[in-house]
Amino acid sequence: MEGVIFNIQRFSIHDGPGARTIVFFKGCNLKCKWCHNPESLSSKGEIEFYPERCIGCGACFKVCPYGAHELDENKVHIINRIKCDGCLLCTDTCYANALVAVGSKVDSDYLLKSILTDEIYYKNSSGGVTFSGGECMLQIDFLSEILIKCKDRGIHTAVDTAGNVPWSYFEKIMNVTDLFLYDVKAADTNRHKQLTGVNNELILQNLRKLSEIGKRIHVRIPFIVGCNDDQIEEIAEILKPLNIEKVEVLSYHKLGNSKYTSLGIKNELLGIQVPTEEMVDRAITILKSNGLNAEKS
Repeated sequence: MEGVIFNIQRFSIHDGPGARTIVFFKGCNLKCKWCHNPESLSSKGEIEFYPERCIGCGACFKVCPYGAHELDENKVHIINRIKCDGCLLCTDTCYANALVAVGSKVDSDYLLKSILTDEIYYKNSSGGVTFSGGECMLQIDFLSEILIKCKDRGIHTAVDTAGNVPWSYFEKIMNVTDLFLYDVKAADTNRHKQLTGVNNELILQNLRKLSEIGKRIHVRIPFIVGCNDDQIEEIAEILKPLNIEKVEVLSYHKLGNSKYTSLGIKNELLGIQVPTEEMVDRAITILKSNGLNAEKS
């Protein structure tokens, strides 16, 4: 079976225990205003364009079947994203690496082989593999297949999810997932919809069910000034009665800003403040005062 991924990151120590390989699935059903992986949002192949690398060879103009490569009124090379179908033919002909393909189809055997490259590091550090995104659970059949293959090899597995999927999806992977990294972005459902495009009723319902059946859960709270920094008390109230092993506060950063430019996507939080250490420490204190095992990540 094939799935669509956009990156494999090795030797991570922030997405589950030990040294880990992170597999990023393409496609998401949330549209978080602060997303630092905007290339994960669409399930289709996309093109990152870095005009400073372009040498003006014209190869992409010739190969594109949709005429998506154009010159503007100043004779500057641009991509008409409306015309682009994501076929990625132009990225194969770009000699200067100005056009970079984002997203590729892989089968589970290929992916397992890539994951096993680092098997010795998993064993030495009690690490494993984490499936992330985007939202990896949107490709539930492919995710289930690769999880089964990893567990057959004795590899620790973690699934990083926002939880906005049917409960049946969780049931499908429950027995082959050792740890769920679960995003909680806001407590108030209207605020959640404003920030992500969807309400949080299904998300919180699934989180409570995971807790009730005793699955290992690390909740992750993205901390964004002016968006959800005033929601920590309410989030703590939601999490307090649940069986949560750890709560991680993820401070907003601007490392993904250049990706928006390269993909031709508007960055709604371009000028937002990065949280100070004091702000994050205050959030940690609130969570701990509610009996939660909270830390920065």
